[in-house]
Amino acid sequence: MNILIVEDESRIAKRIERMTRDIFGDALQSLTHINRLHEALAYIETHSLDLVLLDLNLNGENGFDLLTTVVSQSFHTIVISAYKDQAITAFEYGVLDFVPKPFNRDRLKQAFNRAITKEKPENKIKYLAIKGRHRIQLIPIENLLYIKGAGVYTELFLADGKKELHDKSLEKLEQLLSPTFERIHKSYLMKMSEVKEIVVKSGSKYMAELKNGELIPIGRTKYKDIKAKWV
Repeated sequence: MNILIVEDESRIAKRIERMTRDIFGDALQSLTHINRLHEALAYIETHSLDLVLLDLNLNGENGFDLLTTVVSQSFHTIVISAYKDQAITAFEYGVLDFVPKPFNRDRLKQAFNRAITKEKPENKIKYLAIKGRHRIQLIPIENLLYIKGAGVYTELFLADGKKELHDKSLEKLEQLLSPTFERIHKSYLMKMSEVKEIVVKSGSKYMAELKNGELIPIGRTKYKDIKAKWV
């Protein structure tokens, strides 16, 4: 694991670092602490990361100014903040977990477990942030039809016919999205409310026909489960 701590209070940062090293042990490859937003952003752009631990108040700067940028990246983000009233908004933007201050080791470990397992957060994500040419764009989840894996990236297929590229893998997006999205195939995440019909083709090929007429493959091992949930 390569982890970045973005926290302006040295005492809290050292506590997070100590707990993180204790929890991950030998699985921790690198752990870096930065206390300013612009420095954190520069670091994120030039280093490969698995996890960012982000405070929302950094020397008077708003962590949300960094949040849309970090949630558009390939790694997961966990917010550690005393501003509990901002938790819902943070989840809507696509953080994996929100750890309220003060916190203990068990609560931090719970957040880390979500990063390394397929446990879904209880709160609903409302947007997927993607990197545009000059800015971060927020894609409302309600406009998303399905997601296709494209190596370490994913392709987002939208209701208006557009296609956008996301830096997160299919596995990481599956962790974030609510149960309204199902993994119907090793390469596809589908919003089940968009399925019009389940079709069986010759050669025992299973397809999900969408309301817009598109056909998306269903994995053979997933067919029975998907059909039961769709009905």
